Amino acid sequence: MRTSFVLPFLMLLPFGQPTAAQTMPMRPDVAGWEAALSSDHALATAAGAEILRRGGNAVDAAVTMAGVLSVVRPHMNGPGGDGFMLYREAATGKVYALNGSGAAGSRATPAFFAARGLRKIPSDGLLSVSVPGAVRMWEDALTRFGTISLGTALAPAIGYAARGFPVSNRLSTDIAGARRTLAADAALARTFLVNGKSPAAGTILIQPDLAATLRAIADSGARTFYEGPVARRILGFIEQEGGLLTAADLARHRSAWQEPIETEYNGYRVLAFPPSTQGLAMLQQLNIAGLSDVRAMGHNSAGYVHLLAESAKLAYADRDRFIADPTRANVPVQRLLSPEHARELRGRISARSSTPPPTEALPRDGDGDTVYLCVVDRDGNAVSWIQSNFASFGSGRMVPGTGIVLHNRGSLFSLVAAHPNILEPGKRPYHTLSPAMVLNADRSLAMVVGTPGGDGQPQTVVQVINNALLFGMTPQQAVEAPRWRSYGLRLGLEPGIGTAIRDSLTAIGHDVRVQPPSAEFGGAQAIRILPSGARMVGSDFRREAYGLAW
Repeated sequence: MRTSFVLPFLMLLPFGQPTAAQTMPMRPDVAGWEAALSSDHALATAAGAEILRRGGNAVDAAVTMAGVLSVVRPHMNGPGGDGFMLYREAATGKVYALNGSGAAGSRATPAFFAARGLRKIPSDGLLSVSVPGAVRMWEDALTRFGTISLGTALAPAIGYAARGFPVSNRLSTDIAGARRTLAADAALARTFLVNGKSPAAGTILIQPDLAATLRAIADSGARTFYEGPVARRILGFIEQEGGLLTAADLARHRSAWQEPIETEYNGYRVLAFPPSTQGLAMLQQLNIAGLSDVRAMGHNSAGYVHLLAESAKLAYADRDRFIADPTRANVPVQRLLSPEHARELRGRISARSSTPPPTEALPRDGDGDTVYLCVVDRDGNAVSWIQSNFASFGSGRMVPGTGIVLHNRGSLFSLVAAHPNILEPGKRPYHTLSPAMVLNADRSLAMVVGTPGGDGQPQTVVQVINNALLFGMTPQQAVEAPRWRSYGLRLGLEPGIGTAIRDSLTAIGHDVRVQPPSAEFGGAQAIRILPSGARMVGSDFRREAYGLAW
């Protein structure tokens, strides 16, 4: 019986001794032999675990969790948003990338905005709405790799929408922070405000319109969302309110299967989602870091934080200059990930001074209103999945009678004619969403990792990867360790990074600001595959993440 190996297993964990920078986790380490999963809400994780226990696989559990997250984290994601998946098939070792983002509408042109005197796309309202891709992504993931129906996967979500679920302190606070947005839209206010205020923690939040929409999708498939009765309600609202999508835009939407991008890093292969996401920026940061002995610098030392913060500025400059829909623009991925380019960027970093970021071309959001989940099933199949409304409650518009909050990803297009991310009908926008995976040198699975956090996602993922793979932390320690984030000119540090480090960073030119741990630093989650084959989970306290393993 495997239980007889518990004590030897604990004694042989492949982690180093805790350092001064490493503290015992606020949450216990969670590990198991059979399966592991984590998501941005306990109810979603529990629903995915039930699917796995019934014999479902990683994709079945992921879609189930994605559905529940649409209900219990309604400001951050839902059927009106987008999503991306990395999937590693254990039997073949192949990793697939599923792009569940939608394109700009047929009416979305630079001329449309110029005629209205707009030099940039509004950050909210229906002019910021591109085609929502999440629902098609759910169905496409299950059709190709799942073993259960879309109806089965969505059943828990329908239950929580119809019968309700208890509002957490975090959700109550988030709704309160978006009160003005909600009050400005009648359908949103009716759904999420109680006498004009946020529902108190413990209040049961019922979303009957969303339940009906999810039930229609469960019964009739994604087609009802893009061509059927649900589509007609969406289009009627958009037409009435002067939006940019047409019936043809919804009907022609398809998910895109792509090849992941990857790089070698300290003996591992790190995989990211390709453009039009910022996954490339995360790999570039690793390429730059890999040219130095990061481990010898010490975890969260001044030299370490400086190197990685400076590398983030340079990687983001490339991101802001080049990232766009690769079917509509030339994105030089191979050159940007080349060793030569990494050496050229590393040469621009001085150990003695911080430099201003080369560019601020694209909008930089704060927290990012996104959810992440990851799964490794009993067969070793693995999913790294992320989905989002972009801003809190997306565009700030809900389609009446449907419970669908429309996202605002279209606001990330550029209106600058020479920019590769220039707005065009049928073109996917630049995306911040960056799910990741790490493989061992023999391409066996080492870790699944990702985070919400908008613009800061690559920085958070790089820190978690280093914490786990270079500094010997368990996944839980890796996601809880004090974090930093470069905002370009400003460098945010959590209080756990000490005064001496802050002073050293200030002395070389960083505008250091101490910030309490919060959603701005992400909500990282990770599953590490140990040499024994056991799976160990890390789930971030900075949001509502919750992991399980058995």
